[in-house]
Amino acid sequence: MLKGKTIAVVVPAYNEATQVEQVIQGMPDFVDRIVVVNDCSDDQTEEVVMTQMGKLPGAPIPPTESVSDGMYGKADRILAELDEKENQWFVPADVVWTEAHEKVVLINMKRNGGVGAAIARGYKWAKDNRIDCTAVMAGDGQMDPSELEKICMPVVTEGIDYVKGNRLSHKSAPFLIPKKRLLGNAILTILTKLASGYWSVSDTQTGYTAISRKALLAIKLHDIYPRYGMPNDMLVKLNIASCTIKEVDIRPVYGIGEKSKLKIGKVVLPIAGLLIRSFFRRLWAKYLFRDFHPLFILYHFAFLLLILSVPYGIKVLGLALQGIDVNPLTALAFMFLFISGFQSLLFAMWMDMQHNDRLYRD
Repeated sequence: MLKGKTIAVVVPAYNEATQVEQVIQGMPDFVDRIVVVNDCSDDQTEEVVMTQMGKLPGAPIPPTESVSDGMYGKADRILAELDEKENQWFVPADVVWTEAHEKVVLINMKRNGGVGAAIARGYKWAKDNRIDCTAVMAGDGQMDPSELEKICMPVVTEGIDYVKGNRLSHKSAPFLIPKKRLLGNAILTILTKLASGYWSVSDTQTGYTAISRKALLAIKLHDIYPRYGMPNDMLVKLNIASCTIKEVDIRPVYGIGEKSKLKIGKVVLPIAGLLIRSFFRRLWAKYLFRDFHPLFILYHFAFLLLILSVPYGIKVLGLALQGIDVNPLTALAFMFLFISGFQSLLFAMWMDMQHNDRLYRD
C-alpha cells in the first residue's frame, strides 16, 4: 500500500519472456498486485511469469462491498449487473491467481488483442477488485520502477484522476529518443491536444501512467482502443468524463534489451484517423449530450463555413492558373467564408482551452 491506498500495476506483455521477469522483480514493495496480462504470446512469457508466482506475497485486498437487497439498492444492483455483463465485451481470458495473498496475477488472453486491449483487461481486474490506484508499466522493462511512486502519488494524495509521465521534459530526450519517434510523437501530440481537450498535455505516447478507481468507473473500459492508439483514446475518454490530469517528469529509457514492436509508419495514420473521429465524438458527447455548451455550435459553424469556402477557393485557383480574371464577387465570397470560418475555429479552440484548463493540474 501507499499512504493507506491499494496499488496495482498492470503489465501488458506480448513475447516478453526475456524482460518480464526483471519487471516483476523490480517492482517497489508498496505495490499490492502485479497484474501481468499475457497478450497471447507465442514465446515463454506465460511460463516465466508462472515461475514468479508464489515468490512475492501480497497484502490483503479489501473485500468487495455487498450490494444492498433493499428498496434503495436498485441503482447499485444495476451497476453490479452491468459490471458482470461487461466481461463479454473483453477479449476472452483466463485469470491465474493461486490465492488471495498472491502478489502476481496472471491474465492469459486467448487471442492477441493488442496492447490497448491488454491494458483494458488489466484495468477491469483492478476495478473489480477495488484497487485505489492502478498504474501501467510495459513488460519490456522500458519504464524505471524507481519512478513509480511519483507517478502514483498525485492519485493517492491529491485526488488526481489520471497521471502520466512526460519524457520530453527531460534534457536527455533529444539525444536518447530516436528521431523518428520524436517526430511521430510531436505530430500525434498536436492532434491529441485538439481531440482530447487537454491542451496542456505533452508526450501523449508514453504508457507510464496511473489512474484512480473513480476514473476507471467513469469510462467504458471495454471500449478502449485496442492497439497503439490507446493512450490517445484514453485522454479523449477521460476528458469527456471531466477527469483531472497531471503530468510528472520521467526519464526516457532506451537500449536496455527491449525490442520495440511499434512501426511508426504503420501507426501514425491510423492513430491520426482515430483522433479525428474522437474529436467529433468528444464534441457531441461532452458539449451536446452531457452538458450543452456554445462550443458545440461554434465548432460546427466554423467547419461549415470552411467547407462552403472550398468550391469558391477551387474556382478562384482554377481561374487564376488559367490567367482568367476572377469575378470579384467570387473572390469576395471565398475570402469571407474562409476568414470567418478560420476565425471561428480559432475562437472555438481558445474557448475549448479555457473550458478544459481546470482539468489540468501542474
